[in-house]
Amino acid sequence: MHLRILREIERQGSLTAAARALHLTQPALTHTIKKLEGQIGAPLWTKEGRNLQLTQAGQYLQREASRLLPQLERVDDVLGQYARGDKGTLRIGMECHPCYQWLLNIVKPFLSQWPGVDVDVKQQFQFGGLAALFNHDIDVLVTPDPVKRDGIVFEPVFPYEQVLVVARDHSLAKKAWVEPEELSSEVLYTYPVSPERLDIFQQFLLPAHCQPKRHKTLEDTDMILQMVAAGRGVATLPQWLVEEYAQSIPVAPVRLGEQGVHKQIHLGTRTDASEDTHIKTLIELSRA
Repeated sequence: MHLRILREIERQGSLTAAARALHLTQPALTHTIKKLEGQIGAPLWTKEGRNLQLTQAGQYLQREASRLLPQLERVDDVLGQYARGDKGTLRIGMECHPCYQWLLNIVKPFLSQWPGVDVDVKQQFQFGGLAALFNHDIDVLVTPDPVKRDGIVFEPVFPYEQVLVVARDHSLAKKAWVEPEELSSEVLYTYPVSPERLDIFQQFLLPAHCQPKRHKTLEDTDMILQMVAAGRGVATLPQWLVEEYAQSIPVAPVRLGEQGVHKQIHLGTRTDASEDTHIKTLIELSRA
């Protein structure tokens, strides 16, 4: 407040005008300056008739006010943006390789709605995202396989079907669905995840006591689909993603079994953060 008073005196040219600009009475303004002079042990101005004359201490403090106040006001403004939710970083952990493609469609409108908020996507949490949430390394976990834990809440946001991906000229491409034993002669490409966490094994092959001819892993979605399109094997991916890629790569989706394998993307958050404005916006956009 002291610095603002000195700046306004310089701007307005008189105590009366400075007091008016600061919404203070002139006696209150004079009392504040007198109190400051008592604290520093030196006068800040002298009166010459109706005019004020700054002392050397007053001139120094006025120069510092002009230098420091814009910086302090900037700090106040930024803190206000954080308080209003207009600024910050939303950290998202991915526990699902193909979910990254889905997330891109959500992040774009989110960034438009919150231009001052950054989005940091961390993919090193594949199948270890709960620990990242508990440790506050991330704010939101994207996963198709939620695990119930105290202190964590999962919101279902996007249903999808997991399908077999084959080359467009593959013998299975024209079938309405495939049976587990039909994959016993196929090379199966998946992401580098243990079979215990893969739906194609847990929900389709192993219950029927079947195995693929060979199981190979690749990290990149485009490379998996190129291998499938070249007739080197088959893969499993969300149907919406396969249909998207099928516009440029000669691949086709086939249902896994007559009933299909149905999944849902969930967004997990800590219970104490579930009412966070940015997280609620992300959930709303995901469902939309």
